[in-house]
Order: sequence, then C-alpha cells, then structure tokens
Amino acid sequence: MGLKEFVRFFNNNQEKFDKVLNVANKILENRPHSQSSEGGEHDNYEEKCAQAKSYQKLAEQGDAEAQYHLAEIYYNGYVVKQDYKEAIKWYKKAANQGHAKAQYYLAEIHYNGYIVKQDYKEAIKWYKKAADQGDVNAQNRLADFMNLQKAAKKGNERSQFIWGSMHYFGIGKGVVKQDFKKAFDWYEKAAEQGHADAQYNLGVMYDNGNGVEQDYQEAFNWYEKAAEQGHADAQFTLGVMYKNGNGVEQDYQEAFNWYEKAAEQGDADAQNNLGWMYENGNGVEQDYQEAFNWYEKAAEQGHAYAQNNLGVMYDNGNGVEQDYQEAFNWYEKAAEQGHANAQKNLGWMYDNGNGVEQDYQEAFNWYEKAAEQGHAGAQNNLGVMYENGQGVEQDYQEAF
Repeated sequence: MGLKEFVRFFNNNQEKFDKVLNVANKILENRPHSQSSEGGEHDNYEEKCAQAKSYQKLAEQGDAEAQYHLAEIYYNGYVVKQDYKEAIKWYKKAANQGHAKAQYYLAEIHYNGYIVKQDYKEAIKWYKKAADQGDVNAQNRLADFMNLQKAAKKGNERSQFIWGSMHYFGIGKGVVKQDFKKAFDWYEKAAEQGHADAQYNLGVMYDNGNGVEQDYQEAFNWYEKAAEQGHADAQFTLGVMYKNGNGVEQDYQEAFNWYEKAAEQGDADAQNNLGWMYENGNGVEQDYQEAFNWYEKAAEQGHAYAQNNLGVMYDNGNGVEQDYQEAFNWYEKAAEQGHANAQKNLGWMYDNGNGVEQDYQEAFNWYEKAAEQGHAGAQNNLGVMYENGQGVEQDYQEAF
C-alpha cells in the first residue's frame, strides 16, 4: 500500500482508529501495577475492583445505571477480562429499561458491526429510542442518515435499504415519520438489486401485511431469495413456512433443511426448532442425542423454549443421562424468563422434590405464575394444592 493509499484508508476509517486508540488508552490507564505495593496505582486498581463488584451487585438487582457501567467495564476490559458477549447483555438490559446512553451504544454496536453482525434495522431502533430521550449523539447520527436519501434516490442499494428502515420504524420526533408504504417501496428497490436484508424485510412486510396486502406466497418468494444468499433469519423463517405450510406446501424435510442452515450460523430459534425436529422425527430420523445437542446450543444463548426443552430431556433421560438437578436448573432459567411450561415444570419439581428440596410454597408460587398465563396443567395443579392445603391455606372455593 502506497503512502497516498494509506492516507486515504486512514481518513476513511479515522473514526474506527480513534475508538480503538481510546479503548487501548483506557485499558493502559486502568491496568494493575504489581510493582506498587504501597498505595498509588495499586490502591486505585483495588478501588476500581470494588466499584466493579458494586456495579455487578446493583446490576443484578435491576439498576439500569449500574447495568450500563457494568457493560462499559466488560466492553473495555476494565479490571475484568474483556467480554463482548457480557457487555452486550448488560447494555441491552439497561437499554430495555430506557437508559439512553446504553441505547446509543447498543445502536453503535449494531450499526458498525464491530462485535456482532451488522444490523441496520436493530441500530435504527436503538438510535430512535435514545434520540427520543434527547441523546445528542443519537440525534446527530440520525441527522447523518438524512444524507442517505440522496444516495438512495441515485440507486445505491445499501442506502435504499437503510432509508427504507428509517421509514419502517420512524426516526426521532418529526425527523422521518413512520410510513410502511414508503418503507416497502424502498425495500423493494434494494431487494430487486439483490440486497439480502431488504429481501428479507420485504418478505416480512408481505407476511404481516404492512405497507402491502398480505400475501404469504410473495413473502415466501422474498424470504427464499434472501435465504439463498445465506441470510440466517430468512433461512429460519423459510423453515417455519415449510413446517406450517404457509405460502408453500407443507414439507418437513425442507423445513429441516432450512432450519439446519440457519442453526449452523448460530441462530438460536433455528437451533431450538432443529432440536424439535430431531426429537419428534419430523423431516429427519428421530435422534434424541442430536435433539439434545441442538437444544443445548440454543439454551446456552438464553433461548427460553430451548432451556425448557433441555430440562425435559434431562428430566426424562432422553439423549442424556437422567439428571433431575440439571433438569431443575434449566427449568428455572426458562421460568425466570416467563416461559409458562417451564414455570409449571419447575412447580412440579418443587412439588415432588425432584432435583431440589421439596417445597410446597415454592411449588404453589410457580404453578400460580404459569396458571396466570393460562396454562391448563398448572391451573389444575394449583386447584389440587388449594384442595389439600399444600403451600397455601386450604380453600375449597379457590380449588373449585
């Protein structure tokens, strides 16, 4: 690379270089100094460790500000091993509680594709939330997007896709008004040029009837175009359509094939559904071991349905040695995410003392949570507990 080419490359990527240098400087400023045994830098490091532990405790209790700071600690590797996965997790928790800075940085991560797959749709969503709260950086970023309109009109497919996304979600207060019809038109322009994300989003709009009359056949066609380019979300959705026979004749073998493609790219929904296909022998020969393997991959990504399914596998000893303790652990993870089946299953474990000490009060609590979501089995078990006075004062009226 010649000098002119290097200068051009540096200028085009200066923002990224600046971010890398800032992170490096912060790490150097905060690294421990083992040679300092009496105050100074060592005390400062100890203080930062204590602060990090405090943030961790408060974050786990649901404090949004602490969650944001904990995300910063993991992202930059302050006093802990750098862990982008943990950083994103805590940014998202804070962002979901309305923390504007967390929303902005989550948007930046998705927009730039630094540590996750680039996702403009997700980026725009979080920029909008932060901008609506008055975050200047987010507002400036959205203002920059306005220049995309010119490029989109000139036929640039990437700009057409982003401009379509801005209309799909609506940006800021009066910046770009939500307009599904305009979103559809811009997605269509980009999709016809082969832009995979636009093809997928066009499929979604046909699927849901947003900006266009609902048409499962057209949705299928656009999902297929994106899927054939390796778009994981499209591959998963195509699998769902084949499984359910929406827009195409039902075909479990094809459903399995598309789930497998998406699952191999790490799509948790596809991994869970692939596990289900193996467990039930739909589209593939029944194989509990393979079912277990795919459920486990999805469960480790925090997928509630997979966590419950993995619990069931441990509970029944299918594809793995029976282990009530492991079953309990996975049911609990899913139940805490609000999964009704898992809540009922967790109640059953407490009710019978499987994998945990028998506790009728806890059994009642989890049955109640599931019952409130309309779970018939949990409602029945709750009635039995009222009838027998287990975990709750006996009450025949409530039982009835």
